[in-house]
Amino acid sequence: MMPDDPSLPVRSAPPPERKPLTPAAERALAEAEARRKAAEANAKPAAKEFQGPKGPEPTRYGDWENKGIASDF
Repeated sequence: MMPDDPSLPVRSAPPPERKPLTPAAERALAEAEARRKAAEANAKPAAKEFQGPKGPEPTRYGDWENKGIASDF
């Protein structure tokens, strides 16, 4: 029997059992969920950029072009 044989069924280990959460941990999770929902409700769309670079965001992809000259930071 070969361990990497694709015709054999894959057996995974059962998921580990979790300990019950303490009341403080449950409160913390509930508070975090409430903060996430409040942040989503109050989120404002980003302002549109005028005269910015065309194409992908250069600060994310690391390529800058100015007047035909490209530079990497």
